[in-house]
Amino acid sequence: MSMETVRIEGIATPVSRIGLGTWAIGGAMWGGADDASSVATIRKAIESGINLIDTAPVYGFGHSEEVVGKALLGIRDKAVIATKVALEWPGGKVRRNATGARIRAEVEDSLRRLQTDRIDLYQVHWPDPRVRHEETALALEKLWRDGKILAIGVSNYAPAEMDGFRHFAPLATVQSPYNLFERAIEHDVLPYARRNDMTVLAYGALCRGLLSGRMHADTAFSGDDLRKFDPKFRQPRFQQYLAAVDALERFAQERHGKTVLALAVRWILDQGPTIALWGARRPDQLEGMDAALGWKLDAADLRQIDALLAQHVTDPVGPEFMAPPARPDPTAPASSPKRAAA
Repeated sequence: MSMETVRIEGIATPVSRIGLGTWAIGGAMWGGADDASSVATIRKAIESGINLIDTAPVYGFGHSEEVVGKALLGIRDKAVIATKVALEWPGGKVRRNATGARIRAEVEDSLRRLQTDRIDLYQVHWPDPRVRHEETALALEKLWRDGKILAIGVSNYAPAEMDGFRHFAPLATVQSPYNLFERAIEHDVLPYARRNDMTVLAYGALCRGLLSGRMHADTAFSGDDLRKFDPKFRQPRFQQYLAAVDALERFAQERHGKTVLALAVRWILDQGPTIALWGARRPDQLEGMDAALGWKLDAADLRQIDALLAQHVTDPVGPEFMAPPARPDPTAPASSPKRAAA
């Protein structure tokens, strides 16, 4: 099946509507890294028609970008590299920093780790409440004019924040958590993107593996695995989500002859100007991608999906636990830092 593509302003190459998410490739918060397997995964993605590779400096504190750079040696022009900026990790504790100085330093580190002379899509990872939008946007606009980046995006931004940013620099994309179980952006970010001709990069397309169809009530998470801290993976919520997955699996098979995984990705692609980010760090985790392409969900399908979700997930919870803190205000009382986010 041919890969579906979308155009992103500033990037000449048509961009695949399924992108490879590389948070897990960084190793941290996902049980460690296996670089050989990760390189093989990236190369298989390219061979399979996925050209968008989404990464970030904070994924493994630079390690994910290094692995992406290694994997793309000799095939750089076949890939659209999307990375991010504006998080820092002093002492291993992640926090936001979208100052111009941080952006100017960080882009050089990313270019070096990725072994490239340009970043196709450069995204502000999280809005920084302690920095004016003007400062962040103008720093990125300068990199864009200098040719170091081809397009500018933001991640985890609300419409009002994007409005503030767009006064000073063009915005081509917004990246947000979006999947069958996490749909808050339907109320604001997704309509905003439609109105402003922006592409939405939906991260967590399989909701950290929940929608893969491979999890069970006795699935355990070890070490620093992020899912140990995700309320979706704690009982009694975990059982609710697993029940919903089982119901969606039956629906997908009976109605379309598809897996729940293919249904979950197709659902994202049918929501508008969207790209589904498919997280993987082993080649076998890319299996089933083709089944999400070349068909559509109709209005009756969407109503039935919503009914199944409402029936089984009676205590839903969003991805808020992933948000990193801002840099501390020296005039405010100290507080405990939160965990890193996608």
